[in-house]
Amino acid sequence: MQLELEAGVWLNYQTEGNPQQPTVLLWHGAGCNLRQWDHVVPSLINQFHVVRFDVRGAGQSSSGSDADYTFETYADDACALLDHLNLDQCYVWSMAWGSRAGFAFCARHPARVSRAAFFDLSIDKADVTAQREGTRRARERQKAAGYTSPALPAGWNDHRDPTALDKSLAAAGKTRLRDLAARLTMPVLVATGDHDPNLASSRDAVSLLPDARLRVLKDVGHGSVLMQPHLCTEVAVKFFAQPD
Repeated sequence: MQLELEAGVWLNYQTEGNPQQPTVLLWHGAGCNLRQWDHVVPSLINQFHVVRFDVRGAGQSSSGSDADYTFETYADDACALLDHLNLDQCYVWSMAWGSRAGFAFCARHPARVSRAAFFDLSIDKADVTAQREGTRRARERQKAAGYTSPALPAGWNDHRDPTALDKSLAAAGKTRLRDLAARLTMPVLVATGDHDPNLASSRDAVSLLPDARLRVLKDVGHGSVLMQPHLCTEVAVKFFAQPD
């Protein structure tokens, strides 16, 4: 489905589950699209109304002007999507780059968020080389333990405009997330793999957030939801189910 945000600009989104259930808003990672969550959604829809979308410039969402590739714009786009669906509040679940964008959304529109689960969160500049090495080591540990990650969801990294995708990802360098931490007054879970170099920044984020806790995921690297979708779902659902 598509939501027209302004003339010539639309947001690609998908909803699943019962709208009368609590809503989970899913934010995809860098280079991913809403298909990233395909292995997760079937375990969610019995308890939640699931909303996932492609940010501007990614997946099947349209590109916009260069000035619109910011976390502030993405946050307002997500708010417009909630308005379109007549949803007052949601849980946020995000991964990696999407946790940066989801973090900004929660800071900009805190009244719309009941709880937020940021997986693989970094509030600092990411070290992509270290992320890849950590993921390689985590896969070796998983293999030794007899676990094999499921195949990546079909079409998880398809994009209509690769040039726009690059511009959309550059939004991460335009916002200082540390300065926003005090605005996230809702309960927050930060879940990061023990082989993900983002773990150091995740710890810093937890120390800055008003109401946050850290879960370290064993033998998991960067891109946790793609590596261990069932474990990540178990962790996120348990957090969302906790009483306020």
